[in-house]
Amino acid sequence: MRHRAVLCGCGAMAKGWLKALTESDFLRGKVEVVGLVDLDQTTAQALAAEFKLHDIIIGTDLPAVLRQSRADLLFDVVVPAARRAVVAAGLAHGCHVLSEKPMAATLDDARELRRLAVDASRIHAIVQNRRFIDGVRRIRRLIQSGSLGELTALHCDFFLGPHFGGFREQMDNVLLLDMAIHTFDAARFMSGKDPLAVYCHEYNPQGSWYRHGAAANAIFEFSDNVAFTYRGSWCAQGANTSWESAWRITGSKGTLIWDGGERFEANVVSGHEGFLRAVEPITVPEAEDRADTHGHASVIERFICAIDTGTVPETDGSDNIKSLAMVFGAIDSARDGKRVTIAA
Repeated sequence: MRHRAVLCGCGAMAKGWLKALTESDFLRGKVEVVGLVDLDQTTAQALAAEFKLHDIIIGTDLPAVLRQSRADLLFDVVVPAARRAVVAAGLAHGCHVLSEKPMAATLDDARELRRLAVDASRIHAIVQNRRFIDGVRRIRRLIQSGSLGELTALHCDFFLGPHFGGFREQMDNVLLLDMAIHTFDAARFMSGKDPLAVYCHEYNPQGSWYRHGAAANAIFEFSDNVAFTYRGSWCAQGANTSWESAWRITGSKGTLIWDGGERFEANVVSGHEGFLRAVEPITVPEAEDRADTHGHASVIERFICAIDTGTVPETDGSDNIKSLAMVFGAIDSARDGKRVTIAA
């Protein structure tokens, strides 16, 4: 089956989507982009020209373009504040919907979109592309293997200073809502644990070019007595971490360190005596399936496969709402200055 897709939201992020759709052999054979929608029609026209999308419907009215194009897929790349209305329109038209993160601007909106997707018998999944990278997949496999023993904690540092301009610099809770969700989702995925509670301190450091919330420290309680700690800033210049963060993951038998790029260091206890026991290195296994390590393309491929096979994709809203609940739990904790129970 070849799917007909409309992409809504033709700003800079849309280019990553179209690049994935055009560069993946699988997606080129499965998805035809038949429409583009943007509040500024000239922006949509420019995107169509850049990617050589000919004979497609371009407009500013999403329901009209969905009808005219006879689309069965909606790719939602709009700003978070517009997500609820866009996803609802796609589901009402009978489309399966793949959205940019975050899943919704509020938890109540996310719960409503879950209900709409269930009522429409359609998939609403989220582009959590950073769980579809080699390092995250390898770490999940190592943890599952038991080589580190029982998982006890995950710790990560995220320190970058990007100057985006545009809507991000005016957002509330910009780090937690727009970026940290990637890291929170990766922690959930790698650990296989559920978030239970959080304590968070959010602030806007001196010299920040963001209006609000460019930095945060958070302590999460996961199921099975596992801790996850996060230290992050989007206005920290001078010693960048990877976009994937720098990680230390501890188990009852050893520790894994990952720089968020190519460097892994994993050691387990080998000695039985001494004040500090001797350790020996272990190998971090390769990803179980290389097809799951291509970021954006892998997310879209798995979304299409789920539609075609009648299964639930890994980043379906029924799962992703847990990552969103971590974000809003952290925001609530920072606002109220207390530990907050997480409930999706």
